[in-house]
Amino acid sequence: MFKLYHYALSPFSRKVRLVLAEKKIEVQLIEERYWEARPDFVRLNPATKVPVLKTNKLVIADSNAICEYLEEVNPDPPLMPLSAEDRAEVRRLNGWFDDKFYHEVTLNLLGERVFRKVMGTGYPDSKNVKNGSKKIKIHLDYMDWLLDRRRWLAGNRMTMADFSAAAQLSCLDYISDVDWNRSELVKDWYAKIKSRPAFRSLLADQLSGFPPPPHYSDLDF
Repeated sequence: MFKLYHYALSPFSRKVRLVLAEKKIEVQLIEERYWEARPDFVRLNPATKVPVLKTNKLVIADSNAICEYLEEVNPDPPLMPLSAEDRAEVRRLNGWFDDKFYHEVTLNLLGERVFRKVMGTGYPDSKNVKNGSKKIKIHLDYMDWLLDRRRWLAGNRMTMADFSAAAQLSCLDYISDVDWNRSELVKDWYAKIKSRPAFRSLLADQLSGFPPPPHYSDLDF
């Protein structure tokens, strides 16, 4: 059995969990408070970041490395397109959400409102929260633009790019920081992903001291 060291509201952990569940791969989830730098975890990943996947043969860190490994060893159902051009677009969007969206939105909203308290690093910085609230509108509009031209974010089939985006948005939805009324296209896209069996474990997540809003686990919003 695979072991996944993760944190419930880590979007990168959530992306890997979605891929594992979509491919029906059995995994043991081990919650890791990675910022505490537990010695045994540091030995697994000196970067002290989640997720980390441990198999019988190796230890893999970095969500994209894990996801592409899982795609190669468990190709069904496929989450990467066949053509090099289409795969490049999926990887571009993975980078967009893992880097740009995460740093402009997730860190400024989830990071300030939740992680500061959980990690004991002080009080929320209102300037960062305001900036995150502004930036998420731009990202939702970009997603709307993509979905107006494609069935899914990277093309006409669901790919890892959709899981990268959904992982980020699901963390923000946990704290009611997504305006789903801004785009019907984005809302419908998220509803399709949210209703997949792979999403069920994410909807069951509970972070002590931060109960999710009622709509979080409601498949019909």
